[in-house]
Amino acid sequence: MEVFFTAKKRRDESPARQAQRKMMSGYLKENPVKNGTDVNALMREMMSVILKGSLDGEMDEELGYSKYDYRNKEIDNSRNGYNTIIMHTSYGDMDLDIPRDRAVYRFV
Repeated sequence: MEVFFTAKKRRDESPARQAQRKMMSGYLKENPVKNGTDVNALMREMMSVILKGSLDGEMDEELGYSKYDYRNKEIDNSRNGYNTIIMHTSYGDMDLDIPRDRAVYRFV
């Protein structure tokens, strides 16, 4: 007995979502996932990229200007490198760079 699966067409999928699927498909063609370890490594990298982007975006919001747009800087505070931490996840240990700024907040 032969079983054939057909993919359900996604009619309401946004162009951004379609682009993400195309990008992920291209990545998986070039880097095939062979076992669970590969899946964990892939998930760890994806999580790392998402968290780094979120943290950098949060710093942009806090400072009021993006990383390379310092000419539009309106405050005295500025970026001051990164602190690297090791984050323990279910996918394994992950190095994460946390952006820091020059402002020092002291709580009394």
